[in-house]
Amino acid sequence: MTTIEAGTQVKKGYYFSAKSWTLQPMPRDGEALPGAAGEKYIYIPLLLAFIVAPLMGAAFLMFLPFIGFYLFASALVRPFARVFGTAGAEVAATMSPGWVPGEAHLAGKPGEDKATGDAKSTDGLEQVADEVAKRRENK
Repeated sequence: MTTIEAGTQVKKGYYFSAKSWTLQPMPRDGEALPGAAGEKYIYIPLLLAFIVAPLMGAAFLMFLPFIGFYLFASALVRPFARVFGTAGAEVAATMSPGWVPGEAHLAGKPGEDKATGDAKSTDGLEQVADEVAKRRENK
């Protein structure tokens, strides 16, 4: 199947646009196909047009009620989703844990004074190092 762009001069016949889902009849040779730039058409022979046109109408009639029900339901649900969506985001922000997976918590909390903790830990390490050195000498 060859696709023809809108604005191209074509011979008479029927042309199907998948973008707008229309069957465009061209009554005379040399007329340009209507539509926006980039819209593509497919040439449909006359016998196939007799089959395609009623099928397009039947599909439209079958899906039109469902489209209406969908639009009605989405119009009803949208205000509730907007209210509960923002409330849910606020609750999630307040309920989120203060820790981050993979974060080291043995180093203290952010904003703590590190100078006092470092002096104590250094003294403890020196005592352990001295004890290890004494035990090694005794062996």
